[in-house]
Amino acid sequence: MSLNKKVAFIGAGNMAEALIRGLLATSAVAPSEIVATDIRPERLEFFTKTLGIGAARDNASAANDAEVLVLAVKPQQTSEALASLRPPPAVLFISIAAGVTTSRIERELGGRVRVIRAMPNTPALVGAGATALARGAHATNEDLATAETILGAVGLVVRVDETQMDAVTALSGSGPAYVFLVVEAMIKAGVAQGLTESLAKKLAVQTVYGATKLLMESPDEPQALRRKVTSPGGTTEAALKVMTDRKLVKTFAEAIKAAAHRSKEMSGPD
Repeated sequence: MSLNKKVAFIGAGNMAEALIRGLLATSAVAPSEIVATDIRPERLEFFTKTLGIGAARDNASAANDAEVLVLAVKPQQTSEALASLRPPPAVLFISIAAGVTTSRIERELGGRVRVIRAMPNTPALVGAGATALARGAHATNEDLATAETILGAVGLVVRVDETQMDAVTALSGSGPAYVFLVVEAMIKAGVAQGLTESLAKKLAVQTVYGATKLLMESPDEPQALRRKVTSPGGTTEAALKVMTDRKLVKTFAEAIKAAAHRSKEMSGPD
């Protein structure tokens, strides 16, 4: 799907790069219709030379020419970035700044601006992201569709109510780190049982990839797939018993609850 819109990225970090690469790969937006801004000249040079898009050091001028403006700065830089913008009334804001609410952006821009809040995760860097979208008070269904095209260029996109964003952040936003920690633990355990680190890593990473691919392609639920590999009295049952005895499921629930609570704290009052 082609957007036929001019898109400006405020911030040229890794996530902005992933989104731009996705848009170009899917031909959703032509390079000539994309501009990125950043305070780092070397980053802008990389974007222009490698991706073939436009670049600017001035946020305001980039916003003035845009129909869609993607706010891709760190949360603590949001207010400064918003203060530097004087976008035309018709521009659509898509924010990927974690924890920044749509009402805050609307308030700081001082008007009935159209805002979509997005929570992508780092697998977007390899085109396998999971993103949740929530619209602000003045955004439309068409705006959501535009955001879906942009974020969909790097993976799965779902729509949620903004009140669910803290839970989304805890589950999928922070989720890759949980998987990475599990893989780290598997590698260390394999080494402890006599494998070389390189072999343990190769097996652990492929196992997680394969299990995930099976989850994606099988009609079975996770519980059913788990039961299929767990023979009575076998090795898997022995391993899962230890995890159950150590309350692994409860630990995950408490961890995600803590992440959601922290996300809510970071959002602050509207």
